[in-house]
Amino acid sequence: MMVDAATAAHRSRYQNKEYVFCSASCKSRFDAEPEQYASAEPVETAAAHLAHQKHAAAAVTAAPSVAQTATATLDIEGMTCASCASFVEKSLKRTPGVHNAMVNFATERATVEYLPHEASPDTLKAAVVKAGYGVAAPPPPDTSAADRQAELDRQKAAAYLSLKRRLWVAAGLAAVIMPLSMVMLWPALMARINMQWLNYLLLVLTLPVLLYSGREFYTSAWNAFKHRAANMDTLIAVGTGAAFLYSLAATVVPHFFMRSGLMPEVYYDTTATIIALILVGKVLELRAKTQTSAAIKSLMGLQAKTARVLRGEQEIDLPIEQVQLGDVVLVRPGEKVATDGVVLAGHSAVDEAMLTGESLPVEKTEGDPVFGATLNKTGSFRFRVTKVGADTMLAQIVKLVEDAQGSRAPIQRLADKVSAIFVPTVVCIAILTFVLWFDLTPPETRLPLALVNFVAVLIIACPCALGLATPTAIMVSTGKGAEQGVLIRNAEALEKAYQVTTVLLDKTGTITRGEPSVTDFVPAAGQDAARLLQLTAALERQSEHPLAEAVVRYADAQGAGQLPATGFRAVEGKGAAATVDGQAVLIGNARLLEEAGVMLEPAFRQQADELLNQAKTVLYVAVNNQAAGLIGVADTVRESSATAIQQLQSLGIEVVMMTGDNPQTAAKVASQVGIKRYFAEVLPQDKAGKVKELQAEGRTVAMVGDGINDAPALAQADIGLAMGGGTDVAMEAAGITLMRSDLQGVVTAIALSRQTIRIIRQNLFFAFIYNVLGIPVAAGLLYPVFGWLLSPMLAAAAMALSSVSVLTNSLRLRAFSSR
Repeated sequence: MMVDAATAAHRSRYQNKEYVFCSASCKSRFDAEPEQYASAEPVETAAAHLAHQKHAAAAVTAAPSVAQTATATLDIEGMTCASCASFVEKSLKRTPGVHNAMVNFATERATVEYLPHEASPDTLKAAVVKAGYGVAAPPPPDTSAADRQAELDRQKAAAYLSLKRRLWVAAGLAAVIMPLSMVMLWPALMARINMQWLNYLLLVLTLPVLLYSGREFYTSAWNAFKHRAANMDTLIAVGTGAAFLYSLAATVVPHFFMRSGLMPEVYYDTTATIIALILVGKVLELRAKTQTSAAIKSLMGLQAKTARVLRGEQEIDLPIEQVQLGDVVLVRPGEKVATDGVVLAGHSAVDEAMLTGESLPVEKTEGDPVFGATLNKTGSFRFRVTKVGADTMLAQIVKLVEDAQGSRAPIQRLADKVSAIFVPTVVCIAILTFVLWFDLTPPETRLPLALVNFVAVLIIACPCALGLATPTAIMVSTGKGAEQGVLIRNAEALEKAYQVTTVLLDKTGTITRGEPSVTDFVPAAGQDAARLLQLTAALERQSEHPLAEAVVRYADAQGAGQLPATGFRAVEGKGAAATVDGQAVLIGNARLLEEAGVMLEPAFRQQADELLNQAKTVLYVAVNNQAAGLIGVADTVRESSATAIQQLQSLGIEVVMMTGDNPQTAAKVASQVGIKRYFAEVLPQDKAGKVKELQAEGRTVAMVGDGINDAPALAQADIGLAMGGGTDVAMEAAGITLMRSDLQGVVTAIALSRQTIRIIRQNLFFAFIYNVLGIPVAAGLLYPVFGWLLSPMLAAAAMALSSVSVLTNSLRLRAFSSR
């Protein structure tokens, strides 16, 4: 068969082991028909491959190559508004080798994807500096996440104190300047004061406000001007600067104004008070920003500081940073688990609420995993360390939340577009306002009125609210989700969850527990139930079959004692036999008993048929060649499934179930949990097709699964939700990971997304309507009708209030609860 060059190239890469396959079926499909994948673009990771399947049949992924991108995170210094973030982002994107860049004003952080052979962190930093902003020095590579956060908190605390000092200076001097500027309200007092000397006094009092309290506004505006850009500080600097320069001229050369028939009025009070009010807003804004990242801090604060490590025969308390892979750690009641590991000895109940949101402690015995920062409640145990530092579950959660907080939701695009042109537009409106007032008002008042309205327009226009509207809500929301065991990969996933109209649930492991459990134990007539359970469990303890494990768990839960078993023999495909306490015990299917010559009475068969009709697996038990009992085993429905499904339906979402079971079993499970529509006998490779089928009906589909065979369907869905107890592949393909195996997490994720998008829309509405209404009022549009003019000082107060109101509205998400 002839193949083209592209297919030959693919085969060559395959032979050279340059491809990584996500499953054996993917590899076999490529082996059989490589020409089908020749036109598919290689993708870099397993998760990207799964997403790529939506658009191409390719089932291979390219191994890392020289063209693979790297990601750098830069802490940007000096940004004051969304326009700053937009300018830094454009500067980074224009840098050679940069694949993509995203700057988040709320977190003051840039995330940059770049090609390592064309760019480096140093060139990225240089691009930011060239744009007129700074980049904080990165911490040493071995710095822990907690230490990095502590250093960041220290820097923010120092910045906050500096900002407060500037505010107190501005507020104190403005409190003196304001009454001195109002002497004209008391004619008797005005007659006794030399106005020229008073103006010089006001000038001296105002200079510290400009040169100390407001210095950063002017330096930032100048840097932006040098780079042919404009930001919020441009508006503040031009507005207050115009008022100050006019006042300075009126103070130094008053006769120039008098010759033109104008009173040499000064606006030092306007300049000082505007700067003070803007600083009030900045202080409140910074305080609110700190609260938006409270979830990250609380997660990091959960980490244990020390660990009790066994070295030889000694117990040594070591700092958590010194714990190594393979160490054995002792945990006593009431202590935190130091890091991730596997229990070697002991038994306890561990509170994992910080990971899963589940309030009930989880029993831990030998072989069970434990996670750092969880709280040991009752017994003591020892565990072997399997993960430390950035590899632990807690560190991965923190990293995921940080990444999500720095991501951008599609709903923010409109605000970004507006912010990019906002400041130049406002400057043009302000100039037009000045020209119109100067031309259309009487000569004796035209300059003061034109100046005041010019300043008011510049000051009231605040792009901060637009820049904060979306990212602050995302920050609070993703942090709140992490607290409740819902890990949101990025802002896009959060917004997609809001749009969901149909939730498709894989039955096994999501609606059900995903493991067999004993549902019925039916002794035959005349049999002692407790004795029969002991005999059965003794045999099953010798087996590794999943059904045997279910019987043993049931026996242990019932408190059945242990008996010795000898002569264990597994009968492939049928069951097992052994001698227990001197009695011959058989357990398995009906064929095993019939071949052993055990007679099954009609009543006994009828009981078995009733269990079979309930879609349960039936185990037959015989003792000494006599039918002794029946055991019904099934994958049981989780206790919370029905309630969670009902809550989803109450949100107006259709819930659909998908399973590989026969229609009878599917119907039974669906009726138990209140699902009306289901797909039965769905093969693993057909799951993604069922998602497409629902999408073809015009539905926005959320797929919930936990297994490797769910990964293509999770990637195909508009939003995938992976159970935390599932496989890594499933979680890589999902946009949201549920840390506990409970459908309540699906309700939480969707309810949280709806509340978040509602808050974002409110924020955007407030930000847009504030400027739509505020700028015309500041320009004096209402003056001809009502005689109203907006004081620049009121404009400054309104500007500060707009940003604080958006932040405060976002912080309402901290009270979110889906229950």
